[in-house]
Amino acid sequence: MSDADYQRRWQPGVETDARDGGAPSDTTEEQIATEEACQRCIDEICDPELRREAASLLTREHRTYCASGLWRLSAGYASLDASRPWLCYWIVHSLSILGTRIDAAAADAVINFIGRCRDPDCGGFCGGPYPGQMAHLAPTYAAVNTLVTIGTPAAFELIKGAKLGSFLRAMRREDGAFTMHHDGEVDVRGAYCAIAVATLSGEVEATGPWEDTANWILGCQTYEGGVGATPGEEAHGGYTFCGLAALSLLGAAHRLRLPPLVRWLVGRQMAHAGGFQGRTNKLVDSCYSFWQGGAFPLVQSLLQSRGELAPGGAIYNAPALLDYLIVCAQVAQGGLRDKPGKGRDYYHTCYALSGLAVAASASELPGVPEGWVNGVRLINPIFNVVNDKVEAALEHFRAAE
Repeated sequence: MSDADYQRRWQPGVETDARDGGAPSDTTEEQIATEEACQRCIDEICDPELRREAASLLTREHRTYCASGLWRLSAGYASLDASRPWLCYWIVHSLSILGTRIDAAAADAVINFIGRCRDPDCGGFCGGPYPGQMAHLAPTYAAVNTLVTIGTPAAFELIKGAKLGSFLRAMRREDGAFTMHHDGEVDVRGAYCAIAVATLSGEVEATGPWEDTANWILGCQTYEGGVGATPGEEAHGGYTFCGLAALSLLGAAHRLRLPPLVRWLVGRQMAHAGGFQGRTNKLVDSCYSFWQGGAFPLVQSLLQSRGELAPGGAIYNAPALLDYLIVCAQVAQGGLRDKPGKGRDYYHTCYALSGLAVAASASELPGVPEGWVNGVRLINPIFNVVNDKVEAALEHFRAAE
């Protein structure tokens, strides 16, 4: 790609003054500051002497950063004491995307730790070792995805012994929605976590029927087109992905109002940086590279089934998303961050790499510098697990029925 091509792709956010109407606010000032921070990263990529190093995926550095987190975390992660299976998932999944298989000792350590988080009475997995924490749908989803990614007989045996069917049934409400834990909150995450876990573990029939769940999720679609946490709430990227993925597993995604959903999703890609925001009038954030970006393969499949999109067609700018992730979200020492000026962490590393893997699977990526996505394995966007790991789990639990 020539210097002129890069300069044409990256243009400063000249529309900022028009957006604030001459009346600056915290929102517009933060947007301007974010665009300027991204522009500084872009200026480096437009420098021929810096481009080769800056315009590549730092695979080795990301592997080193993730592998170190399996054994020791900084004190700052103490606030995630109730999310420890999530930490396992973010790290193990990131390594899997990067083509790194954790060694037997690390795999056994992760399996043993997740086994300590299992609730032997209620079923499911807790956010930390049991007793002391309660079974919860979110860490159950994270635990199952981690074990599926490891994919050993011991990992599958732990899933089988976790009483997932009884736990999922206990979390179901009469209207088809799911509580996240006993007497917990209700939102579309619960429905997604439940159907994803049930599908991967072979518990769909035992946990159903699911018609009321599909109807409840459909009621969460907003006037904007995206999906909110519950009926009547604001559309949000994370909830939109959860709702769409859950409905895809239930064979009911075609019942969504597709035109406003497409319009809302496309509108969340930022014109200046190429990344995604999570909600209207919010800042770019690399985690939405997956929460928003992961929805596009599902929507594009629906459009293609209706004859409204050519095979291999795309409705978002995958090259621009890759630009943001590679140029603005990477940290030179390894790991990925929310946006320039923020620190790296395992959450953003996981979902930025997941979004990168989705974008890398787009059929046409014009203008992407060679080598940007080397070593990235393709994922199943519905589960956010590497493709062959999903297939192995489905086959294993299908054979066990």
